[in-house]
Amino acid sequence: MSILVTRSSMPTLEEYVAEIKDIWETHWLTNMGKKHQMLQKNLMKYMNVKYLELLVNGHMALEMTLQAMNLHGEVITTPFTFASTTHSIVRNNLEPVFCDVNSEDYTIDVSKIENLITDRTCAIMPVHVYGNVCDVEEIKRIADKYGLKIIYDAAHTFGEVYKGNCVSSYGDASCLSFHATKVFNTIEGGAVVYHDEELGKAIYNLKNFGIHGPERVEAVGANAKMNEFAAAMGICNLRHVDEEIGKRKKVVEHYRKRLSNIDGIKLCPIQKDVKSNFAYFPVVFDEKKFGVSRNEVFNELSKHNIMARKYFYPLTSTFECFHGKFSSDDTPVARHIANRVLTLPLFADLEIPVVNRICDIIISLNKKIFIGSVICYN
Repeated sequence: MSILVTRSSMPTLEEYVAEIKDIWETHWLTNMGKKHQMLQKNLMKYMNVKYLELLVNGHMALEMTLQAMNLHGEVITTPFTFASTTHSIVRNNLEPVFCDVNSEDYTIDVSKIENLITDRTCAIMPVHVYGNVCDVEEIKRIADKYGLKIIYDAAHTFGEVYKGNCVSSYGDASCLSFHATKVFNTIEGGAVVYHDEELGKAIYNLKNFGIHGPERVEAVGANAKMNEFAAAMGICNLRHVDEEIGKRKKVVEHYRKRLSNIDGIKLCPIQKDVKSNFAYFPVVFDEKKFGVSRNEVFNELSKHNIMARKYFYPLTSTFECFHGKFSSDDTPVARHIANRVLTLPLFADLEIPVVNRICDIIISLNKKIFIGSVICYN
């Protein structure tokens, strides 16, 4: 049986069936029904935020937030991210300007942002990576200085707290993904946390055709509503998310115990003042020090049906759809990490003996030192 890089957290079948049972009584399947409203209310309470809009997925959260802001020009972001971040910018006829990441936690390098600002810059879209939180204070200082909007790609940060505040409360807006692979899922889904009521109205118009009644259509919009079955899954999963994060923490702690202090393996530092959600476990391999490359580790794990992931690889700036437009030379740290990073399997129900097996395979590769044609074992 394959060990996948992640596995969705789910309630018991009985709990989910009990939650959706009344849908058969109302036949209300979508259009901001009772489940949608309940999940929205519960999430705002859990995250301690005033405004939150649910959407069909995390990508539409990004794309529609940018559109709702009516931005024009350039958006500073990072190529060390999932395709959605960059595509949301391009699909809004905005131009991504790629800033490098820092070598510690792989979030945007705040020391390089100001040099990229031009008279066409309208916003910064930083990415909280693997649950590592961006330098939100410095990003706000820069944005305030130049009058720029901040839209966080917060897909990896559900349940995280920084200095007592929900991580998603930072910026003009933070966009969350509730995809099946995330710490908290609604099967498919997403949300925008925001502070300006007018922005919320614009996002609502975009997600619901601008409809405000059977005979009132106030704006041109699209369709990005979360359905009732997805919302019901979210209601159930939210009851257990803290317990699930606790389980993930134990897995991460064991990985750290086994893989720390190994020459050629770099783990992300534990961030100060951050209550983590333990979303991912990235490992960066230095081939010269470790003895084999990231790709060789990936292949060896695959032989044992352990499906790690090269995440994020490749950089979004090197995608075929952007051929010739950008150069990875502009973001050398991001390129370096992308070519060496591997995220190991991590989910709440991952058993410690399996974690040990994964670590044993990785460590065994480190023990082989090639000298000419002779193999020596440490």
